[in-house]
Amino acid sequence: MDSIARGKPQRIAVVGSGISALTSAHLLSRAGHSIHLFEKESRIGGHTHTHLIQTPSGTHSVDTGFIVFNDWTYPNFIKLMDSLGVKSQDSDMSFSVKVEKNALEYNGTSLNSLFAQRSNLFRPSFYKMIRDILRFNREAPSLLEPGHPDQGLTLDAFLTKHRYAPEFRNHYLIPMGAAIWSASKAQMASMPIEFFVRFFKNHGMLSVDGRPVWRVLQGGSSSYLAPLCEPFRAGIRIDSEVLSIGRTPDSCVVRYRTGSDSSPTIESESFDHAILACHSNQALKLLSDPSESERSILGSIRYQPNSAILHTDVSVLPRRKLAWAAWNYFLPRDGSGPVAVTYNMNILQSIRSSETFCVSLNLDGHIDPSKVLRRMNYEHPVFDPAATRAQARWSEISGVHRTHFAGAYWGFGFHEDGVKSGIRVAAQFGVKF
Repeated sequence: MDSIARGKPQRIAVVGSGISALTSAHLLSRAGHSIHLFEKESRIGGHTHTHLIQTPSGTHSVDTGFIVFNDWTYPNFIKLMDSLGVKSQDSDMSFSVKVEKNALEYNGTSLNSLFAQRSNLFRPSFYKMIRDILRFNREAPSLLEPGHPDQGLTLDAFLTKHRYAPEFRNHYLIPMGAAIWSASKAQMASMPIEFFVRFFKNHGMLSVDGRPVWRVLQGGSSSYLAPLCEPFRAGIRIDSEVLSIGRTPDSCVVRYRTGSDSSPTIESESFDHAILACHSNQALKLLSDPSESERSILGSIRYQPNSAILHTDVSVLPRRKLAWAAWNYFLPRDGSGPVAVTYNMNILQSIRSSETFCVSLNLDGHIDPSKVLRRMNYEHPVFDPAATRAQARWSEISGVHRTHFAGAYWGFGFHEDGVKSGIRVAAQFGVKF
């Protein structure tokens, strides 16, 4: 790792404006460093994206990216929000499944909602699924013990080896994981089983009771942006797309574009250090002279696109309202394609409205165009064996050649992971949280 002049303010370029970028920028600016943050879009926040929607029932703040956190596994995020004075409120993390092929519907919140579709009482396959849910919750934690023979298996290989029922795999475990990570069924099948189980165990998802309390930020997730950015507000440059980053022994040279597409202005500027808090694939593309380690590590952590639609078309939710949940997984008839999930924002954000606000991923052809409020495109990391191996090699590239790497992709891909990553980069400058 390059030595950093202690006690001497550094001029630092930060690329990106997601939670990792903003956390590192916040901590470093408070420590006296000069922050210059580049964001190619006209807004900051990345996956923190709140929309003000005006309806006959009033104006509502609706999130479409980062939505919820909990009191178990988000300690750094909670500490950060508390330090900023950002308020939160209780939320709901119920989960439902709707299978188009056989019209199966259920909501796992209670016994009543589990059998919201009363015909489930007479489905032997449904009882097989419940049996295997209990078995998986009972047996999976032992996989994290040192030397367990199943370590190194993918989720698919583990389920096959232990003869879990197809109903459990296709109508519960894969849908739940796909909804959590915005991943396709194939990507979930290739996820390392240890990574999967560790996340489920940490989030209390392997027990019926004793689960964490889930929360949302009052007024929408974007409510934390202004106070978090206040220390370096003057250094934020929106509509500024970084084109490349060159490294010398004494500086990082950032080449960037501003202005309109028809009349762009391209400039270059030198900094003492650069923090690449964009996606791994974007970071690799920006480096004009990537090392072999940077190519290997960043190139092993892939991203996938997901289309998101904010709308009021409840037809993508389960037909029975008793089965409606906060997270609603939809399995199309052909069973192929990317993850298809709908978040019921009225439940998640306690929105009181005659309209039901939904955020759906990859359900474009199923939503009435007249009920679409906003369209977005997000990208999410793919956690396959190559990615999890690369995560362990962060120290090989971060802090080397005056370049630092931050992002939720270094963890499980969530806001807490982004905050932790930003804290970790700030620590390379001797700044503690």
